[in-house]
Amino acid sequence: MADSDANIISEKYTTLAPLLDERARRLWAATEARAIGWGGISRVSEATGLSRITIRTGLDELHSTPDEHPERVRKLGGGRNALADHDPKLLDALETLVDPATRGDPMSPLRWTSKSADKLARELAASGHPVSERTVNRLLHALGYSLQSNRKTVEGKDHPDRDAQFRHINRRVMAFQRRGQPVVSVDTKKKEHVGNYRNSGREWEPEGRPRQVKSKDFPDKKLGKVIPYGVYDPTDNTGWVGVGIDHDTAEFAVETLRRWWRRMGIRAYPGASELLIMADGGGSNGTRSRLWKWELQGLADEIGLKISVCHFPPGTSKWNKIEHRMFCHITENWRGRPLVSREVVVNLIGHTTTKQGLSIHSELDTTTYPLGQKVTDEQMDSLHIRKDKFHDEWNYTITPIPKL
Repeated sequence: MADSDANIISEKYTTLAPLLDERARRLWAATEARAIGWGGISRVSEATGLSRITIRTGLDELHSTPDEHPERVRKLGGGRNALADHDPKLLDALETLVDPATRGDPMSPLRWTSKSADKLARELAASGHPVSERTVNRLLHALGYSLQSNRKTVEGKDHPDRDAQFRHINRRVMAFQRRGQPVVSVDTKKKEHVGNYRNSGREWEPEGRPRQVKSKDFPDKKLGKVIPYGVYDPTDNTGWVGVGIDHDTAEFAVETLRRWWRRMGIRAYPGASELLIMADGGGSNGTRSRLWKWELQGLADEIGLKISVCHFPPGTSKWNKIEHRMFCHITENWRGRPLVSREVVVNLIGHTTTKQGLSIHSELDTTTYPLGQKVTDEQMDSLHIRKDKFHDEWNYTITPIPKL
């Protein structure tokens, strides 16, 4: 073979090699060697640097029947045996380190520290199972493990009547909706510090120009914090959020309901005679809050509606529709954006929409709501409240007091 022919093969190989896997390279080299004829294996080997054995293997593959698994680079069984085959106790040792609680080893050396692949590899090596960090990653995936963050789901022990209360709420909601009466879900969203602080999530920004925010999250004494209290109408898929700046009290919660009714509710339900409220069992609208019931009585008297309340059982706040129908979309809308002013908070909430048609109105509430307001026994006795037979602490109805 002339030097020019050798150069041509060498140039071909240099161009194609980065694009070919191991099997494709030896088949290409074998094809070139077969085209040259006698001495082709040696000449292609010299031009490409591939071994004669590799080229001869390629020729055997060209002459053999088609591979049942053409995607395979090597024959079945090629390469070294897996470490787990040489060390049968390796996988058990790895699982004991990763999940000592379920594997029955509370004294695991990594019980109270991070479980990075590097630390796992070092602990395995120290216990007689030498492996690399890369191998640990591969074994963890094979065992069904993945990198995960914490998820908020555990909220306490389930109440024995949890499911029964869910069914009760569902029946009440459907009954109200059939009669064309308003149903709302209410709750307080997480309090937020106002200022140039980091907000979780990522937002598109010019390359290399991330938004600069404060390194510390100390509250701004002038801007303070905001308290979004939401009212969500699942029938109409609309919401109202009152953005308070003082305290999350029952008075603030009912005032938000009042504003929702005056601005949105009465327009959507002009002929309404009753209102159903779904609420959590704690916080400003809690089952034990006397002020919550006292303020609802005042609201019922003012708007002339019979107000029924159904509280969710303890530990089930995430089932409240406002959480996964409205609040989650607000959080998604302002992800990665510092809440630099109260106006920004109100605007971001008010411009939150979804493909399913959600629309929200938001309004700043600058009223002061003092803490520690007491409702006396005499005031409680004056309420027109009718408690349901099923869990009267969760389900009750407040009717307007007739005007004299």
